[in-house]
Amino acid sequence: MNEFFAITPSAGAPRGVSVVMPVRNEERHLEAAVAAALAQATSLPAGTDFEVILAVGPSIDRTWELAENLAIHDQRVKVVANPSGKTPSALNAAIRAASFEVVVRVDGHSELPVHYVARALEVLARTGAVNVGGVMAAEGVSAFERAVAAAMTSPLGVGASRFHTGGDEGSVDTVYLGVFDKAKLIEAGGYDERFIRAQDWELNLRLRDRGGVIWFSPDLKVAYRPRSTLRALATQYFEYGRWRRVVIRKNRTTLNLRYLAPPFAFLGSLFGLLLGFFVPWAFVLPIGYLTFVLCASLLISGKAEGISAKMRVPLALGTMQMAWGVGFLSSPASLVPQGAPASWEDHRRDS
Repeated sequence: MNEFFAITPSAGAPRGVSVVMPVRNEERHLEAAVAAALAQATSLPAGTDFEVILAVGPSIDRTWELAENLAIHDQRVKVVANPSGKTPSALNAAIRAASFEVVVRVDGHSELPVHYVARALEVLARTGAVNVGGVMAAEGVSAFERAVAAAMTSPLGVGASRFHTGGDEGSVDTVYLGVFDKAKLIEAGGYDERFIRAQDWELNLRLRDRGGVIWFSPDLKVAYRPRSTLRALATQYFEYGRWRRVVIRKNRTTLNLRYLAPPFAFLGSLFGLLLGFFVPWAFVLPIGYLTFVLCASLLISGKAEGISAKMRVPLALGTMQMAWGVGFLSSPASLVPQGAPASWEDHRRDS
């Protein structure tokens, strides 16, 4: 057993941990997600308080009913309303209701692995970071999901971010989900509710600007289920591209060359297809990109279990990159209104 799990609270140990979970239309996964979160308490030092706060948005299934039933049967579960249904609003509502010094962000369809919170507390204490997180471990069930998972976990698919591909422990720009020092999180203003997507990246940017450290630990892995259809995948990566450009507009130092690869690949391929009817050599551009996708897919497909999944890797990879590129190029400057977001105190007075 890891020696950390046998220790008793020290003067520096948190009094308690608050798990915050934005949920909407999560009837299928909510009970399992909450059960996995509550199970974390068994591996914490004796005397550590624990709670799970569900910020429930408008749902068309039984999410509200299930959330209230969970709260009735376990006093550690609290339910707060999120009328807008937006993820950053849900997170802020849950954080405002949180009682303890450490805040753990979890998604409503995620199941935390055993000892996840205990390990995160150890990393927080050891590094002095304001936020720690780990790997977004993409795992598919269907052949298409397995193909997407293979592309997501390769540098050839979505870049070399450690929370996608793994890597050594250390300071990073952002992490998946996050385990936060609540005081530092509130000092930074919480989540910017104007960011419908990329709110984690934007928050971690502000935390770093204030001198905080965002720490990646490969030991902190949370399973992630990829989109199950081509349309859903394309929509997801289109939104990723649009909102990543918003973050870059806010702080141009966050621009990375890997973010420009998909837009240039799209423009080059489109330009080559159109010009190729007049200047045949221009067809080399889309053919070159197609060759890259096929070669990259051969390298990536080893991660995809089953022939059917391996055959779908080129489709998944090309869709992710092209949709991201189109989203980045078409991102309007008006996507986030000008001016400062509502302050944490404004939200507190409104709640």
